[in-house]
Amino acid sequence: MSAIAAYYNDKSILITGATGFVGKVLMEKLFRTSPDLKVIYILVRPKSGQTLKQRVFSILNSELFSKVREIYPNVGEKIRAIYADLSKDDFGISKEDMEELLSCTNIIFHCAATVRFEDPLKYAVQLNVVATQKLLLMASQMPKLEAFIHLSTAFSNCNLKHIDEVVYPCPGEPKKIINAMEWLDDAIIKEITPKLIGDRPNTYIYSKALGETVVQEEGGKLNIAIVRPSIISSTWQEPFPGWIDNVNGPGQLNPCYCKKMALQVMATLEKTPFEKAFRRPCTVFTTNTIAKQFWKAVSHRIPAIIYDFYLRLTGRKPRIVKLMNRTLNAFSKLEYFISQHWEWSINNTEMLMSQMSPEDQRVFNFDVRQLNWLQYIENYVLGLKKHLLKEDMAGIPEAKQHLRRLRNINYIFNTVIFLIAWRLLIARSQMARNVWFFIVSLCYKFISYFRASMLKA
Repeated sequence: MSAIAAYYNDKSILITGATGFVGKVLMEKLFRTSPDLKVIYILVRPKSGQTLKQRVFSILNSELFSKVREIYPNVGEKIRAIYADLSKDDFGISKEDMEELLSCTNIIFHCAATVRFEDPLKYAVQLNVVATQKLLLMASQMPKLEAFIHLSTAFSNCNLKHIDEVVYPCPGEPKKIINAMEWLDDAIIKEITPKLIGDRPNTYIYSKALGETVVQEEGGKLNIAIVRPSIISSTWQEPFPGWIDNVNGPGQLNPCYCKKMALQVMATLEKTPFEKAFRRPCTVFTTNTIAKQFWKAVSHRIPAIIYDFYLRLTGRKPRIVKLMNRTLNAFSKLEYFISQHWEWSINNTEMLMSQMSPEDQRVFNFDVRQLNWLQYIENYVLGLKKHLLKEDMAGIPEAKQHLRRLRNINYIFNTVIFLIAWRLLIARSQMARNVWFFIVSLCYKFISYFRASMLKA
């Protein structure tokens, strides 16, 4: 049996952000590989009129957990949902629940965060910094705690071009920033935000950098690791290829291609507590640059207008321009990350891989050098259609035909623009006319030679 999987036997695990993408996939992997774990505590708050039990039920009955349900039909018995609100003191957890968490928890996975780039700084600091600070305080009161795993981002120090697996000095003291957010007026905070975040692109990245500093400074004697995934997209292999339930990452762009080690960040997350149980210093693991990021986003507004005009003429609702505007808006938010290049050290990540047994490497594989990127991208796009957009997969042939029509419109439009531009150039430039006559003459001679050769044959 896998030593990592066995490590979780009879363990009580606390996961924040369990209703998010990372939290769901992490829970699924834990249950599927370590069914003998004792319990998973998840901090949840009622949402959209659903109770805690209803939210847990909807998660466990999703397609993501289909394999888990086959292995362990009563998996719900090992999930303990606890009401919590990360913006409140003590997270709003009841006294009885808090006592249970403090006395029983062995491992903490801190995955909760706001990941929206445009969030006000006050809100980003509250969820990504203050909540982390409060969770560390809780963790320091847990006598059975073996590991505290903090999920950050590979871009927390994107103001640097080469990023090592260390916690860099923070732009400003976190405690002062937190205090300022508490007493400053929202309008003033908005005004000083650009100066505070400095050369970081948005409040999300800035607050994540502050969060790492808080983890390092206030972790005390805790066994701590920081995991830095890059932009997370769909699942690679497990529990099946292409599962995704949000568009916070590259799902915002179409078409778009990206390569990242974060596809299997779950394997790194699960291996890390096993490693930290025997290592004391705060350690950073970057799961990003065995594969370089490559993004491509294409947008053509005029062909979209033309196609919408065609849809109107045929009595259908125009939608391409609206889709294009959404794509451009998403592209503008990600432009900073698309247009630049970084290098990350991954020594700790490579160390994790090297210390894993063959069985552990098979069960918790996160080496993307084995990944077929073209196949992954295809699975990713199909996953968007099936799991996120809830489209009928039987409509794929029609969708391909629709894409071909859009491509043909684009080709025709570009050809017409080229011919108009060339005609105007010929009319205004003698050199252009000479080049044109030379090309026509050359083509005529080639055709004449080809015909003569055919007649001789």
